[in-house]
Amino acid sequence: RLEANAREAVMMAGVEAEVSHVTDPREIVGRGVMSTPGLAIDGTIVSTGRIPSAGDIATWLSES
Repeated sequence: RLEANAREAVMMAGVEAEVSHVTDPREIVGRGVMSTPGLAIDGTIVSTGRIPSAGDIATWLSES
């Protein structure tokens, strides 16, 4: 669900972005996410352990 919200947020924010779904536990931990699901924008973790709404993600994208 987080991936779907992220893709919707990219459209809402009108930005160009690559959305990737990481499933390798080592890579997830290596990126600093200790509680899944996690969301990073430009390498910065903005959410862990919950599924933010598309509106929240769109706001974060606009601010970055």
